[in-house]
Amino acid sequence: MSLTLPVALADVFAARKRIAGHVRRTLLVDCGWLTRTTGTHVALKVETLQVTSSFKARGALNAAMRLHDGRGRDATIVTASAGNHGRAIAWAAERLGMRAIVFTPRDAPKAKTDAIRRHGADLRADAASYEDAERLAKAWAAESGHTFISPYDHPDVIAGAGTIGIELMEDDPGLEVVVVPLGGGGLVSGIAVAMAGLAPSVAVIGVEAQASNAFAAARMAGRIVPIDVGHTIADGLGGNVDPQTITWPFIRDLVQDVAIVPEPRLRQTIRDLAAEEHLVAEGAGIAAVAAIAGNQVALNGRRAAAILSGANIDVARLASLLAAEDQSK
Repeated sequence: MSLTLPVALADVFAARKRIAGHVRRTLLVDCGWLTRTTGTHVALKVETLQVTSSFKARGALNAAMRLHDGRGRDATIVTASAGNHGRAIAWAAERLGMRAIVFTPRDAPKAKTDAIRRHGADLRADAASYEDAERLAKAWAAESGHTFISPYDHPDVIAGAGTIGIELMEDDPGLEVVVVPLGGGGLVSGIAVAMAGLAPSVAVIGVEAQASNAFAAARMAGRIVPIDVGHTIADGLGGNVDPQTITWPFIRDLVQDVAIVPEPRLRQTIRDLAAEEHLVAEGAGIAAVAAIAGNQVALNGRRAAAILSGANIDVARLASLLAAEDQSK
C-alpha cells in the first residue's frame, strides 16, 4: 500500500473499536439466487439492516466521535448528502448531543429527508443537485467556522466504512472478491484499505451507475475529469466528485476494476432481490448485486461478497417498481 494514502489499516481498526456497541455488526448471508445464477458462491453483506438503514452510519459516527472528542458537544457538523450520509450524520449528532446541518438536493428521497428531520438536524433541501448541495454546504461551513464532514472525502468516514472489510474477512476467510457500490468512493476506499492489509489477494471491484461513472472516466483519463451526469434511480451514486478527493488514490491504486451497471438492470435487480431473497434495497444499495446479476462483473468461479449498502427507498417508488414486475407476468 502506498505510504501517501491518508487512511491505513490501523485507522480502520481504531474506528472499529470507537464505534463498537453503537452500530450493528451486519450479517454476511449466502445468496442462493446469485449463487445459482453465477455458478459460484456469492454472499450478501446486508448493510440494509444497519443503523439508519445504510452503511453510512459507520463512517458518520466515527467522524462525529472524533470531532466530539476534540471539540465537545458545542461542535456543529455541516454536511452535504444525497440522503443516506445526511441521515447518518443527523443520527450520530443526535446520539452525541451535537448540532448537525444537512444540505441535500430538493428532490432527495422522502425516506431520507424525513429521517434527517426526525433525528433533529437542520435540513436544507434547496439545492438543484448533489453537486450544488456540496458547494452550498462547504461555503456555509467556511463562512460559519463549523466543520464540514464529507460523505466520502474524509479520512474518518473512509476508516469507518472500512470496518465492513474487517467483518468480511472474519466471517469468510476464503473470500476472493468483494463487489462494492461506488459513488464518491468512501465505501470502496475503506474496504480496499482493509483488504490490502488483511488479504491482499482479494480483488475489490467498484460498481458505478451508467448515468454517473466518474471513476470509470477517471481511470481512463488518469485523473478526475468532469462527466455529464444523467438521471439514475441510484441517487446515492450520482454526481461529479471533488477533483481533489482523497478517495481517488485509493481507487486508482487499490481497486482492481470499476464496472458500470445500466439503469434498467438496477431497477430489475431491486425487483429480483425482493422476489428471490425477500430483501429491500434502494437504487444505490443494489448496484453491486445488479452488476453480478447482469454479468457486468465476471466472477469466474471466485468466492464473492456483494455489499448491499442501503435500503432507504421511498415506499411509493418501491411499490411502483414491484408493480411493474407484476404487470409483466
